[in-house]
Amino acid sequence: MSQTMGESTADKKEKKASEYTRVVYDPIDTRHYGAIHTPIYQNSLFAFENYDQFDKAFQDLSAIPVYSRGNNPTVRYLEQKIADLEEAEDAKCFSSGMAAITAAIMSTVSQGDHIICINQVYGPTKEFLGSYMLKFGVETTFVDGSKLEAWEDAVRPNTKLFYLESPSTQMFQLQDIRACAELAKSIGAVTVIDNTCATPLFQKPLQLGADLSVHSISKYIGGHSDCIGGVVIGSSNRIKSLFNKEYMLFGGIMTPQTAALVSKGIRTLPLRLRRHEASALRVAAFLQEQPFVSKVNHPGLDSHPQHKLALTQMSGSTSLFSFESVMPLARIKEWANGLKYFKIAVSWGGFESLVTVNEVAWDNNSGSRVVVRLYVGLEEPDDLIADIAAAWKHAEALEAL
Repeated sequence: MSQTMGESTADKKEKKASEYTRVVYDPIDTRHYGAIHTPIYQNSLFAFENYDQFDKAFQDLSAIPVYSRGNNPTVRYLEQKIADLEEAEDAKCFSSGMAAITAAIMSTVSQGDHIICINQVYGPTKEFLGSYMLKFGVETTFVDGSKLEAWEDAVRPNTKLFYLESPSTQMFQLQDIRACAELAKSIGAVTVIDNTCATPLFQKPLQLGADLSVHSISKYIGGHSDCIGGVVIGSSNRIKSLFNKEYMLFGGIMTPQTAALVSKGIRTLPLRLRRHEASALRVAAFLQEQPFVSKVNHPGLDSHPQHKLALTQMSGSTSLFSFESVMPLARIKEWANGLKYFKIAVSWGGFESLVTVNEVAWDNNSGSRVVVRLYVGLEEPDDLIADIAAAWKHAEALEAL
């Protein structure tokens, strides 16, 4: 049939629904009697009508449920939903973010290889790369990820992996994902990025050239501080290879109960993120004007040194950020003790606001700075701003005693 006048090939293709629609919509599945939520398949194993089906299943354990250590329908549903949101071909869920991170790393390197990683990477990841992998003869060079020349200078003949985390989750430094991925490809290396902070909605690294994206889905994707899990996202070939080796052999599986919780949480992810984003920008703008704050690290602010880069590779900013203070550590901790609506706790991504206080060494190791990481939840931002101000007045009063 000839093409209608004025109608392009692109116009003839079905327009992809928005992310708001895609996280909510599923076709009616008659296998499950039209159940709105995919049922929890509480099974360790799955039976077959005949041996031909059984033999066929073992030809591709990643596609057909045989044993829940490999493929469980509840978990598989979540994997496909996450892959769709990040505009990737496939994904594999794990029991934790670290299980996903270590599997992604191990799937890309061999004995004697070299890795380049940002120096602001998540602490356990840094320990895994800098210490644990040495037993396999795999060395890692940690670099200032914001400078492409630092990546270039660190390249060795045996460099096989670039590991990114953008934004980083303490100082909120960005890396130029496209430039790093192009450099990695030019030397035959793989690019893996921890995309947890930006989420699959606000950043799509695979579209920028990265090979694998990892997330702790305990954070925004789950959204309710009630589950632990991780996911690796990539091409069908990479995920299938990772499934057959690192996933099946290490056994860091996600349970169907966890997958069901996360699948419910992901339905509201776009709505939650927009609320988080707007609230955090208001709180961050307020903090920029406070006398006890010397610097706010939030990529969504014009004052962030990489704000323009953020606009080119992120479609939004989430609600995790930090600020630096010249005040003594003890005084800042007293301020944190006085907060009502910010709980003192690790992690982030749920409905509740959180705070942690750390003393971070300067890059040249000549001193340290107090860094406060704030996670802005779903509370009213005016209440959070009033809470921050009241807690500082309380800390000042204690100092005056």
